[in-house]
Amino acid sequence: MAKASIPSRSQAKPENSHARNQLATPTDLKPDATRDITAGINGLLADVFALYMKTKNFHWHMSGPHFRDYHLMLDEQGDQIFAMTDPLAERARKIGGNTLRSIGHISKQQRILDNDAEFVEPHSMLAELRDDNKQLASELRELHGVCEDNDDVATASLLEVWVDEAERRTWFLFEATRTTLGANS
Repeated sequence: MAKASIPSRSQAKPENSHARNQLATPTDLKPDATRDITAGINGLLADVFALYMKTKNFHWHMSGPHFRDYHLMLDEQGDQIFAMTDPLAERARKIGGNTLRSIGHISKQQRILDNDAEFVEPHSMLAELRDDNKQLASELRELHGVCEDNDDVATASLLEVWVDEAERRTWFLFEATRTTLGANS
């Protein structure tokens, strides 16, 4: 039996209008709205995957005296972040757009940086994730504005919940990295 040939990167064909038409989903949003919101969703989705992977990386490689607490916190946060992926991708499809197709596609669009270091100090892990979650909250708000401008209330509604979740993760990571007592101490 002949083995199926998988196209290499150089053989892969760019998306064409025929493929776009085959996947088109009817929507009452204007074509410019679909384009702009889909672009925002895909950039956000790439960052969500990048943040998920970094959170799990740090979860797996945590060490030190607070191992159990940090390990469990990052596991919980990773689950919460991953839970965003399918609703984001499906929103892009529901409004007539396409979404990410591969790790390579993610890497081209992500703005949250990877951390491939063999060892990262626990405090540095948490501080980096704190900053990344803060960046994600900002990106969520930015896309929310695009959705409001284009009357996409469904995507905006999802984003509102995720802003709150990102702010909560930022808060927890901030408190875990605090080096001085707070005003309420």
